Amino acid sequence: MSIVLVVNSGSSSFKYQLLDMETEGVLASGLVERIGQETGRCRHTVHVTAAEGEPAPTMLDATYERELPIPDHFAGFAAMLEDFGAHGPNLADNAPDAVGHRVVHGGARFFEPTLVTPLVEINIEELEVLAPLHNPANLAGIIAAKRAFPGVPHVAVFDTAFHQTLPPDAYTYAIDAELAAHHRIRRYGFHGTSHKYVSEAAATFLDRPVAELKQIVFHLGNGASVTAVDGGRSVETSMGFTPLEGLVMGTRSGDIDPAALFQLHRRAGLDVDALDDLLNKRSGLKGLSGFSDMRDVMAGRQRGEAAATLAYDVYVHRLRAYAGAYLAQLGGADVISFTAGIGENAPAVRADALATLGFVGVEVDAARNESPDRGIRVISTDASAVTVLVVPTNEELEIARQTLQAAGA
Repeated sequence: MSIVLVVNSGSSSFKYQLLDMETEGVLASGLVERIGQETGRCRHTVHVTAAEGEPAPTMLDATYERELPIPDHFAGFAAMLEDFGAHGPNLADNAPDAVGHRVVHGGARFFEPTLVTPLVEINIEELEVLAPLHNPANLAGIIAAKRAFPGVPHVAVFDTAFHQTLPPDAYTYAIDAELAAHHRIRRYGFHGTSHKYVSEAAATFLDRPVAELKQIVFHLGNGASVTAVDGGRSVETSMGFTPLEGLVMGTRSGDIDPAALFQLHRRAGLDVDALDDLLNKRSGLKGLSGFSDMRDVMAGRQRGEAAATLAYDVYVHRLRAYAGAYLAQLGGADVISFTAGIGENAPAVRADALATLGFVGVEVDAARNESPDRGIRVISTDASAVTVLVVPTNEELEIARQTLQAAGA
């Protein structure tokens, strides 16, 4: 068993990668989007690797795009199969041995990659109450993929699973216990696939057993979270009952006093739906500066715009607050890693987030931090008491690895 198809399905789109797990290389990847709209769009990329001992060709990848009606996920998977047939790789020679699916919410029921059965599908559907925007779309992708690829194992890999090791004092909210239990109100945490991949990749890079390391991982993208990892186990994480809690994000507020919402309801007349829209879509960097993309915020800051400067400062303030809190929870750290779009590409954010941690021996090397190098790398000084890394995340590869694990490879 060596070929795995990884599917990340949303309500109106899905992404996919076909991986050869003997080399962990990507054979093909793509995006099917605008599902259910008048015109859909497919993008299929074939990844070519030079033969061993041969110089790499100038162009390794070939991308093909087209538009066509895609009324539902079944049609989307049919279109994907057409692209494989037209452009390769040939699925007759590269048939998936298993299909891995990203599922956002596993509640407290799923703590490891799980073979999809009718009972698992029912459970994913029942968990829609905890992730109404995500789990129905994830399930739609699973059902369509099972029709497109019958007879092979399909595996659900849950974003929340890595955080099932949180201790009760970390996942429990201090509200009425009976009410919380009845409605399953607790911290679940998200981005678990990324946090698991990055913490293990950091240990491998440093040639140290993950079981020996205390790590803090900052996953900083449009959605952002930070996790304290002790011996390879998540022991604290910033996202909570939903992905709204924690750090400042592109459009999400992160932490806020709940009483502010009562005030906005009573004084501004905002109902529940309006408050939901405010906190998830009109807050964060966008709410403060008008920009949801950190690149635009930093450009505005360089132009001297007060709103962009404040947005950046609030963002960094929250990063520092969590870094300090997690150092206290862990009793110190061996490694701090940055990943995802902002974490991998914004040296100023990395430097400013750690600028106040000199008291615990954190030293960022300015030249290493500003280097345009890609890949996993050290950005701390040789004398730093804590190793600081940039670790590009690879959630698809992590899903593929867990898929093989669950499929019994």
